[in-house]
Parts: sequence; structure tokens; C-alpha cells
Amino acid sequence: MSLEDAKTQVDQAFTRRDLRGPSFENTFGGATSFLRRRYTKDLSGVDIAITGVPFDQSVTNRPGTRLGPRAIREASALQSPDAPYGWGYDPLSELAIADYGDLAFDYADVPAFPAALQAHVAGILDAGAAAITLGGDHSITLPILKAHADKFGPLSVLQFDAHTDTWADDNMDRIDHGTFMYKAVKLGIVDPARSVQVGIRTDNPDTLGFHIIDAPRLHEIGPRAVADEIRAVLGDHPTYLTFDIDGLDPAFAPGTGTPVWGGLSSAQAAAILRGLAGINLLGGDVVEVSPPFDTTGATAIAGAHVAVELICLWGWTRRQAG
Repeated sequence: MSLEDAKTQVDQAFTRRDLRGPSFENTFGGATSFLRRRYTKDLSGVDIAITGVPFDQSVTNRPGTRLGPRAIREASALQSPDAPYGWGYDPLSELAIADYGDLAFDYADVPAFPAALQAHVAGILDAGAAAITLGGDHSITLPILKAHADKFGPLSVLQFDAHTDTWADDNMDRIDHGTFMYKAVKLGIVDPARSVQVGIRTDNPDTLGFHIIDAPRLHEIGPRAVADEIRAVLGDHPTYLTFDIDGLDPAFAPGTGTPVWGGLSSAQAAAILRGLAGINLLGGDVVEVSPPFDTTGATAIAGAHVAVELICLWGWTRRQAG
């Protein structure tokens, strides 16, 4: 850390001029944008836009993920001064990253929410930036996938989760964090044969053809083999990565709505994500962080680290391509 910079940097969410570079602002003070990036609605020259979606009206158990984006932003301040460990490059210095703020929506008009979110993400993509989204419950992923598929065509999905979220629901107007992936497949925007779900440990009779690496098998074969298997399925196909924080074991991420024991450790998740360097990642999200049940802040910290890994994965492929 630069002590001289720490003496002068404050509220960099509003005062910083450059979209690149680390921040040495005191981690315990100031405005809490993601990684101390500048809040802006101007996406000119932006490589990655971080955006929050504080929505949790579709949960089946414990609420609170509407507070997730704020908590993840606060937790991310711990990572703002340094390059992410183990990647060999500093995306904060090499990539133009902005905090695009949160989606504006009428909390009482739930049926209008998906279209508002899809348009919000489409605006980011149309500006030439990638979207990394902080949730929010997992239902937010469907409108985000629609925006990506409209621009890039059918997608591969890499999903870290305790649940497959493929429970049958043919009412496309219904919003549910447990059925969104079923709808994504039925709408033709996700190719399950070229998609992978990791960490599954709840029963669902119809997995719609997804390649599944469940939690028991993951523990048996280890992170390196898991990463190799994921890469073999995804190939170079355009991929969206969605990380439900309940993919982690409750010992590492207690602050979530539907915790299930037997999940990934944070070390396993980090090793798998870093083993995926080179996949054709278009964008991603981290969802289901529920601060009311996150008494130590560990879940928000994990969510912030996942979001940083998404940034690193997106940047890795593009820097290798020159």
C-alpha cells in the first residue's frame, strides 16, 4: 500500500478521474463503490461495468439478498489496493472498470422487473462493455441471459450452485429463483449440452441435459480435475458464468437464503475459477448474498472475491488475444 496516497485519497467512487489503477483509500472509510471504481453512467471507453441488482422478491426461503450489492461493494474495498493474487497481471491497472451503480426499478411492480433488468444490461452491452452483476436473488440471471443472448446468440452457462434451478415452470411470466434455468433452456438461449453446473447437492429429477459435477464428485476428484472437465465441455463457446454463493458450504458462506451443507470451500472455488483461465467468458454474476444472515461478513467477502475472479477471467482471454 502507498502510505502517501492513503493520506490524500478519499471518496474515490466520486473523486477518481482515471478508470484504471489501484486505490489506496482507507478501506474502512469513504464511499463504497466496487473496488473503489468510479461511479458513472458514462460507459465511453469502459471495458467492464459493475452493476448491482437489489432484488429478492422471488426467493423460496430466507430473504435479504436485496442488500447484497451494497455489502459486496463494501467488502470489495479490501481488494482495491492490490493486484488479485495468483493471476500474474493486474486487471485494475490494465482494464477500464467502472461502477455503473444499481438498476432502478419499482419494487412494488414485480412483473415489470425482468424487462427493466434486461434493458439495463442490454444498454451496457450495446455500449461495448461487459457486465458483471452483483445480486440480488438468482432469478435476476434470466433477464441478464436474455440480454446476452440477444447480442451474442445461444450461450454456454457455467453455474456454481447447490441447486440446478431447473424445476419445471412453463409460465414464462412467473418470477422464481428456482426455475429460471429451466426457462432459459426452454427459450433456447442456453445450450445445456455445452453448459456445466458445479457443486449441485439437492435432488431434481430433470436436469435438462446439463453436464453436472455435483459436490460429492467435486470433493473426490479435486479442483484441478473439475476445471479441466469444465473446460472440455465449454470449449471456446461463448459462456456466461453465474455464481450462486450457496454453491459454497455454509461454513464459508452462511449469509444466504437456501444454505445446503456439503458444498465447496472458498479455496476450492478459487482454484477452480483460476483453472478456467482462457474460457470465452462474456459476462457473469454473483448472487444470493444475504447480509442479514451474514453475521461476520464472510459471505459478502466471498462474493466480492468471486466478482474479482470474473473480472480476471474476462480480462485474461482478451489480453492473451492481444
